[in-house]
Amino acid sequence: MLTVNEIFYSIQGESTRAGRPCVFVRLTGCDLRCSWCDTEYAFFEGQKWSLEDVIAEVERYQCPLVEITGGEPLIQDDVYPLMDALLARGRTVMLETGGHRPIGRVPKEVVKIVDVKCPASGEAGKNEWNNLEALAPHDEVKFVVQDRADYEFARDVITKFQLPGTCAAVLMSPVHGVLDPRVLSEWMLADRLPARLQLQVHKLIWAPDTRGV
Repeated sequence: MLTVNEIFYSIQGESTRAGRPCVFVRLTGCDLRCSWCDTEYAFFEGQKWSLEDVIAEVERYQCPLVEITGGEPLIQDDVYPLMDALLARGRTVMLETGGHRPIGRVPKEVVKIVDVKCPASGEAGKNEWNNLEALAPHDEVKFVVQDRADYEFARDVITKFQLPGTCAAVLMSPVHGVLDPRVLSEWMLADRLPARLQLQVHKLIWAPDTRGV
């Protein structure tokens, strides 16, 4: 059984697949409390679903792209058979994870979006650094940046782990409504940072606090 917060069909708002239609499976529960979290409702709200019912709901949308997110999806053991089942049905499966839990059990075909928590999140001490050495070429790494200190932290991590050579994309995402994307862009350009600016497209299309999008 899985504890599911919501399953919905929308436009992918982040990653290199931003703009594509996608089915989202948002699982309940998270063992982090990032200061800028925009899905606190997923900490506790949810209902029990069988694996078969989750698959049936996803297939109802007939969409080739599926993202499993949270919360933190890797705290539920049944997420692994869910990923296997979706892959077996020919879906492109993305996993959004907070980066503090090992990714070694995740099926290699899954596109992992691995967060690295910066200092302003309040959770930088929980990063699982071994994950950055376990990335597949199709995986992506995301930094949510709130201020200059976060940016410099991210820049140093990118250099130390040589991330552009080990994954498909390095994403720099300004905290929505806090850090001006233009400011972050200027920092990246000044340093010739080998990363991609990421805006949360869904928050530009709908109100930032809208659920199910």
